[in-house]
Amino acid sequence: HHGRRETMLMAFIKSFCKRVVPALVFVSAIAAYGAEAGALRAGAARIDITPPADALPIPYTSIRDHIYVRAIVLDNSVTRAVLLGVDLIGIDEDLWSDASKQISQELQCPTENIALSATHSHSTPYPDWGGPNAPPDPNLPSFRAKLKAGIIEAVREAKGKLQPARMGFGTGATYLNVNRDAIHPETRLWYQGPNLAGPSDKTVAVIEFETPSGEPIAVYMNYAMHAINFYMLGILSADFPGATSRYVEQTYDDKVVAIWSSGAAGDQNPLYLRPHYGARAAKGGLGNDQTGKAMIAGQPQDENAQRALDILNKWVDAMGRVMGEEVLRVMGTTKRTSSEVRIWAGRTTLSCPGRDRTNTGREGAPGTYVDGEPVNIRVGLLTIGTTALAMVNAEVYNAIAQRLKKESPFTNTVVVTLADGAAPSGYIPSDDAYGHNTFQVLGSRLKPGCAENAIVSSELDLMRDSMK
Repeated sequence: HHGRRETMLMAFIKSFCKRVVPALVFVSAIAAYGAEAGALRAGAARIDITPPADALPIPYTSIRDHIYVRAIVLDNSVTRAVLLGVDLIGIDEDLWSDASKQISQELQCPTENIALSATHSHSTPYPDWGGPNAPPDPNLPSFRAKLKAGIIEAVREAKGKLQPARMGFGTGATYLNVNRDAIHPETRLWYQGPNLAGPSDKTVAVIEFETPSGEPIAVYMNYAMHAINFYMLGILSADFPGATSRYVEQTYDDKVVAIWSSGAAGDQNPLYLRPHYGARAAKGGLGNDQTGKAMIAGQPQDENAQRALDILNKWVDAMGRVMGEEVLRVMGTTKRTSSEVRIWAGRTTLSCPGRDRTNTGREGAPGTYVDGEPVNIRVGLLTIGTTALAMVNAEVYNAIAQRLKKESPFTNTVVVTLADGAAPSGYIPSDDAYGHNTFQVLGSRLKPGCAENAIVSSELDLMRDSMK
């Protein structure tokens, strides 16, 4: 009996060590990670960057809703950081570089501490609209100047509102997105359509900043879904990301700033696109006359076209309310907050073999390629306490983000895409998606077998560095 008890005791000790020792190592790493924490202060601001109605960039002919720059400045007495969200389809390299340098000077912090991302609304201006052979846009330079000034103004105003704060993290879910790499039910060819069985993360991530007494200051939201409801309609709009932000802000009488960031939505569309296609079928270019009456292609709409646009407007507002209510629910149930946080940031550039396509066709048939120039991709990491924002400057397939979140050592990991400039990669498919003959995969400048592992490995390396 004594020998049996000794054997059982040794088995228990071995089992205990297997379970507990790794946990002790992890706690030790976290303790070192939190050693430089400081008292958190936060400030937030929202700046309107909507161009004048008589000076809209191509191809816009009307304004549905205003577009904004939103900023949340953080300070822990050791360093500063800023979270920025812009209602744009994307942020080009020149804009990112110029704005980051000015923000760094304004906040006296490294450029790595600046998380600047686009909401990816496809109904907002972008320099490359129309392609390299498009005619010059006389209104684009003034919009870009207003945009850049708005980014700096938002940061400056948010800095001026810094106050003691605490942060909390929570997640919810909405079922508005769907994988869009699909096999057509009739042609049996790849196309852009709803694939309910494809990878699709429904998580809504919410970072809340509030006063010590519990009054909300700002919220940073993240979800993976393309904002394409007004695409190709000539209507300037922040789409559902803007509708979500405004719903949350107006719930708090505009005393809160709500930033939307795009998750890994490279292969994620809204599940319900019937209203969008209905408006597109009515006619492509929609506008308003001086009385505010809706028009199509410069002519008053018929009743069917007006009805289609009304349905689309109502649906986008409904999407904003649904998303906003989930964000508000998460905010209301997030109980664990911290007023002492460590802020850390890092950035690296990875390179993958490139390819150039030699045939044409949007989707359905395989592409042919020759070797191209290597493709550089910028990845960054901003950690706030136990929350990690993993950033990539391109459109990333959802499975890559799911893998990164699964392998991340952080308690909370959020993947932010279209952040910190624009990679020349096109879409970044996951390794298993390279057999999909969809326009995203066919148009990607990346050869298969590199980007997914490189992104995940680079982010994990940054995470390990952050814990030293």
